[in-house]
Amino acid sequence: MCGIVGYVGPAAASSFLLEGLRRLEYRGYDSAGIVTLHDNDLHIRRAVGRIDRLASCIDSRPISGNIGIGHTRWATHGPATQENAHPHVGGDGELAVVHNGVIENFQQLKEDLIARGYVFKSATDTETIGHLIADGLRQSEDAVGRPGIDEDTRYIEAVRGAINQLRGTYGIAVVFRDRPDLMIAARFGSPLVVGIGRGENFIASDASPLAGHTDRIVYLADHQLAIIKANHLSVLHRDQGKVHLDIRPLEAEADAVSLEGYDHYMLKEIYEQPDSVRNAMRGRLDEENATAKFGGLNLTPQQLRGVERIILTGCGTSWHSAMVGEYLIEEFARIPVEVEYASELRYRNPPIDSGTLVFGITQSGETADTLAALREMKRKGHRTLALCNVVASSIAQAADGGVYLHAGPEIGVASTKAYTSQCCVLAMLALYFGRLRHMSFEAGEKFIEDLKKLPGAVQQALSCDVHVREVAAKYKDATNFLYLGRQYNFPTALEGALKLKEISYIHAEGYPAAEMKHGPIALVDEKTPSVFIIPRGTTYEKVMANIEEVKARRGPIIAIACDDDPRIASLADDVIRIPETPEYLQPIVSVVPLQLLSYHVALLRGCDVDKPRNLAKSVTVE
Repeated sequence: MCGIVGYVGPAAASSFLLEGLRRLEYRGYDSAGIVTLHDNDLHIRRAVGRIDRLASCIDSRPISGNIGIGHTRWATHGPATQENAHPHVGGDGELAVVHNGVIENFQQLKEDLIARGYVFKSATDTETIGHLIADGLRQSEDAVGRPGIDEDTRYIEAVRGAINQLRGTYGIAVVFRDRPDLMIAARFGSPLVVGIGRGENFIASDASPLAGHTDRIVYLADHQLAIIKANHLSVLHRDQGKVHLDIRPLEAEADAVSLEGYDHYMLKEIYEQPDSVRNAMRGRLDEENATAKFGGLNLTPQQLRGVERIILTGCGTSWHSAMVGEYLIEEFARIPVEVEYASELRYRNPPIDSGTLVFGITQSGETADTLAALREMKRKGHRTLALCNVVASSIAQAADGGVYLHAGPEIGVASTKAYTSQCCVLAMLALYFGRLRHMSFEAGEKFIEDLKKLPGAVQQALSCDVHVREVAAKYKDATNFLYLGRQYNFPTALEGALKLKEISYIHAEGYPAAEMKHGPIALVDEKTPSVFIIPRGTTYEKVMANIEEVKARRGPIIAIACDDDPRIASLADDVIRIPETPEYLQPIVSVVPLQLLSYHVALLRGCDVDKPRNLAKSVTVE
């Protein structure tokens, strides 16, 4: 949620800021703004709505300057208005600040600042930060010239003093009216990345705006401040002083965040799944020993063999992949698994013994609830691992170890390739834990052979696209959908329903197919389509009986079924075919037509597929 960009160097700042904000649109926002410095003055442009409106505002009222910061806001405190859009000014215009996160004690701080004469012009918590920094600058006006106090130190201490008073999460970038060469950034719980250029430097919420501008980046850690000039970068810990710069290569290319000829990022990412699944497995299949291998778990095989229980925690789509993981690990490794909503786990106090391993699952690595849950488990002495897609993300840094998905940037708000990659990695973890315990060499070999066929099966599943669009046209005006599956395809039903809700705004619910007659069957009528996920497997006949029950009540039936299944056509109104796949890997294949169905329904309804209302890609606030 929300996005930050910043630039200092020889070029016009506004060009990079607008381009960077466009690359951050996927994060979710309802207003945007930028500020640049020129002739010792702050030049601010803000607009409610999309970046295009901000660009039009700048076209009609151009601004100059070689340093600036920009922001896309997802409303938390105060509605989406121009007054609440970032950047916000501190004091009487001494500085401008942009902020991601939530300041929990802002009301108390605001009341104290008002009592000291500061005037607030917005309903945001962010404006409090600006006034706190301005207050620090005013208190230190006479300090310059004292031993160890220069202009840079004064501004750094003003920011440090402000963030020391904050309770909550923040990623901030600040520019100063009287220091047109200086930008300061700081973070706690909200990601920031510094890009190191040649005679210019950048700041952003994630690496995507930096691709094509630099190939060297520094991920800020919690409690760190970055002091950024065109030819200088230093990083300080809030309490411990200067830290060593951990400069890393930026692996993403500029075209990794471009549409590459597709109409939408979601469609592009659906079609990237054969490659993303292949990348998730690359280098991790140990055929010689009939197992999987992971380099970042940071636990010995002996420690992992001693695991007596696993907790998988996540939110949204990641919670659905965790359910797939529960089925896989329990079947193949015989380890008890619990799946927890991270938003609930962080506030619960469940009894967890010392043999429990906690996995946090998240695409972005920044999901606030998952991060908090993992930190709480770690505080209590439990071993924590992360399964995420973004290198050096907050959760990747907080966990004791983990596994990267290697799915590449996922821009579409509705997760697609990250979900199938998560399921693929969880399958390999089931193989790994299974081989540590009782799984035979031959069973491990068979598992690996099945995994190696997955990219081809996903590729084959994509061939249903044209037919799915025809089905979508038939049902696009429905107001309710039911998604039904059993065993491994129950989480798929949940995920399919979520995708439809997210981007088409149609009410949809996922259920185990057998649970339909315990309540949801009351919803069945001629206008309510039921989507059955019914590839061949142990529950095939049972799901066929459930289809008969819906058919008897004249409910329209859409079936996701195997290519060579002749029976289903006699019952279903529409059949979408997928290749036959071993039951335990079916979620990775059967979800593909459901992703396409949600995409085409949303498109036909005129919805903004990549930027659905009220949603953000990375939920970094509670």
